[in-house]
Amino acid sequence: MPDFKNKLAIVFGGGRDIGGAVAIELARGGAEVALSYNASDPQKTIDTCSSLMGKKPICKRVDALDTAAVRAFINEVANESGKQIDILVNVVGGLVARKKMDEMDDAFWDQVFALNVKSVFAATQAALPHFNEGGAIVNLSSQAGRDGGGMGSIAYGATKGAIMTFTRGLAKELGPRRIRVNAVCPGMINTDFHNTFTKPEVRQKVAGMTPLGREGEADEVGKLVAFLASSDASFVNGTCVDINGGILFS
Repeated sequence: MPDFKNKLAIVFGGGRDIGGAVAIELARGGAEVALSYNASDPQKTIDTCSSLMGKKPICKRVDALDTAAVRAFINEVANESGKQIDILVNVVGGLVARKKMDEMDDAFWDQVFALNVKSVFAATQAALPHFNEGGAIVNLSSQAGRDGGGMGSIAYGATKGAIMTFTRGLAKELGPRRIRVNAVCPGMINTDFHNTFTKPEVRQKVAGMTPLGREGEADEVGKLVAFLASSDASFVNGTCVDINGGILFS
């Protein structure tokens, strides 16, 4: 298990599912965890992190579409903890709705990009002045950024492709500061995202096409994120790592 003792980790979008699994995995490794949430119920994550940390994690409700609030959250965590940031995991994002080209308008396109890309830019930019040398940033992209996603997810897939490019560019820029930047690209993971936006028969079909014959679980993604955030991945930088059971190779 990676050792995160005496490290401050912020999970932007850590209320549930993959974000919650990430927060718990970092806390299990000894990190002091802070997390944000919005529409989700973070209580299970808070309770588990509290048990692992021996104290309640900093947890704040943040609307990811409000970039001023995003920046304020990062700054508040740094001030309240009194520590420099060692780890930032940008999990926030969403599909919003499945819409084909002729169903989208400018407002919808802008909303998806604001939620999935601009929010990550704002959180990362706010965090960097507080970052320790040797720290790590992990962004959540998606298999949709590789293959365009399922029907009606052009906007979402485009944002996740943008996150991959953002990751690579930032890795080059922050390398001299010894801050590593990587991304993970989950495929079909058993989360509320797919409970909401993907029909059960589609999920079954995708699982059947996957070489491992199943969906992934949020804690499996959490373990991968923890590895990338740890010193075990000290020479891994600018990568976008697939976690999809082998259904797509890149």
